[in-house]
Amino acid sequence: MTAQLRLILLVLVLAYSVAFGAAGSFGAPGKRGPASHRLKQGPRPNRRRAAAATARSTDDSVGDRAVRFARKLLGTPYRWGGDSPSTGFDCSGFVRFVYAHFGVELPHSSYGDFDLGKRVGRGALKPGDLVFFDGVGHVGMYIGNDRFIHAPHSGTDVQVTSLSESWYQASYDGARRLFRPARRLATHVRATAGRVSVKRRDPWLAAYFDGTTSLRALAETRSER
Repeated sequence: MTAQLRLILLVLVLAYSVAFGAAGSFGAPGKRGPASHRLKQGPRPNRRRAAAATARSTDDSVGDRAVRFARKLLGTPYRWGGDSPSTGFDCSGFVRFVYAHFGVELPHSSYGDFDLGKRVGRGALKPGDLVFFDGVGHVGMYIGNDRFIHAPHSGTDVQVTSLSESWYQASYDGARRLFRPARRLATHVRATAGRVSVKRRDPWLAAYFDGTTSLRALAETRSER
């Protein structure tokens, strides 16, 4: 009996040591249990704010790049109906050429340009915004510091002018911001074309949009009026 009792006591001591020794090791200082492996999650990012910030930075970069490119065309002679440095520029041909360099397709018409993009208040203008004058018959590109770059009229070159000059200040009609994916903007241009030409009832718009009538023929038609 004594040997059996000793064996039972030995088994109990070993069982006690294994059970409580393992528990002690999990609770020992400096050692982490399973709960310690859970990663603390920070606040979830606001996807809408991040997307808006990305859009703003994209808008700013496109506008600034458009202005830098437009400045390279300073001094190009004005030519009515022109839309390239080799032929010269009229007002809408100038902004059309600049934005085409960045994959944005615009109509060759200040009236068509005015119906595109987002309306912008004068106090919120940014580089690259289009500015309109004289019943929307003239368009230029804002470059910052209350100035814009444009092709004014016959006998002039592409130049920078202040919005505070008396004639432009008095005839200012508003501004548009065009930054959106080029494909969507091009689709919007085509969808807008018919509506603009009907609303304005101007044969020049039809020629600019559908290309069915030559500018020379329209010039002769207008000169006969």
